[in-house]
Amino acid sequence: MSALAKNYNRRKIAFKRGKGSFLYSTSGKKYLDFVQGIAVNSLGHANPYLIRSISKQAKKVWHVSNAFIIPEGEKLAKRLTQKTFADNVIFQNSGTEATEAAMKVARRYFYSIGKSYKNRILCVRNSFHGRTIAAIFASGSKKMTEGFGPKVPGFDHIEFKKFKPRFPNIRSKIKKNTAAIMVETIMGEGGIKPIPKKCIKYLRKICNEKKILLILDEVQCGIGRSGDFFAFESSKVKPDIVPIAKGIGGGFPLGAVLMSKKVAKSMNPGSHGSTFGGNPLAMSVGNAVLDQIFKKGFLKSVKKISKYFFNELNKIKNDYPKLIKEVRGVGLLIGLQLFNDQKKFIQKLENNNLLTIRAAENVVRILPPLNVKKSEINLAVKIIRKVCKECK
Repeated sequence: MSALAKNYNRRKIAFKRGKGSFLYSTSGKKYLDFVQGIAVNSLGHANPYLIRSISKQAKKVWHVSNAFIIPEGEKLAKRLTQKTFADNVIFQNSGTEATEAAMKVARRYFYSIGKSYKNRILCVRNSFHGRTIAAIFASGSKKMTEGFGPKVPGFDHIEFKKFKPRFPNIRSKIKKNTAAIMVETIMGEGGIKPIPKKCIKYLRKICNEKKILLILDEVQCGIGRSGDFFAFESSKVKPDIVPIAKGIGGGFPLGAVLMSKKVAKSMNPGSHGSTFGGNPLAMSVGNAVLDQIFKKGFLKSVKKISKYFFNELNKIKNDYPKLIKEVRGVGLLIGLQLFNDQKKFIQKLENNNLLTIRAAENVVRILPPLNVKKSEINLAVKIIRKVCKECK
């Protein structure tokens, strides 16, 4: 019997090794892994370049305190700021830590300018910003917060209506004490729902008018997953704060908060910290991931293979219109929304050696590595089509 707590409903399968898009189970089966740690393994399993990078760093120094300069972190922060809207970076170890830090930065900013009463964060109901106590109440999800009371104060919520160009009644939700609006650019756990460009632009406009901050959570959809380095880039807006994680570490625990100079000024020594955040091992992996993603043509290839995959999935949808309601997503953050519960469908995919994972609204979440091959996409399409035939 496992000594692990039962907070995960684990599938009865374990793996002994992985390579690229594939996992090999302890029972000898080969699986096409389109979960990839839930969009974490951006370059697939056991990527040789990442292995060389972490092995090289491991022979030098693993960990030093942030009381000292960490050259690998200085390098990664500089690269992130040179390629994005941001002026400054704080490194963390996970997406949840990054979103928590983002909320702290927003509140600290208003404290620093003498407006400490502005401390409430306006979020989208049933979004996902992590599993810590503040993050679950930021989500506004009853399922996530049940049993974890009392309610953490400081959060208000708006509804996301897919077919509305703007968030309904958002202006009435912004009060004198509102500090920021925080949204996932693409809602992941909530059902692979991209926030339309018009909405993102509208949020930026409102934040400017109300003199509050815009936080765009790119933990799952950032670092090339959308086909752009950040999913919000296609909206042509500049947020104030962006938490990232998952893909930036390529499988190694790494998160960060990117921010503008305006808000970063409030983060003086002692205002925030992390024992393991920004450690040399994580920083070396982060730099190695960027080496690959910043290669000429890499993101263009993500968009190209994404277009092909979406076309093939929509062909399947058209062939099985009573089974598949919609093909959702952007880039290689993809969802198949079914008319019925997706649990059996996901199990049938697994039985045919394709690993996927659920999201809300009966969505089958499909998350290949960013360097996935066309032949691997074709294999996935073949399996999905076969399962659709079995389920019709």
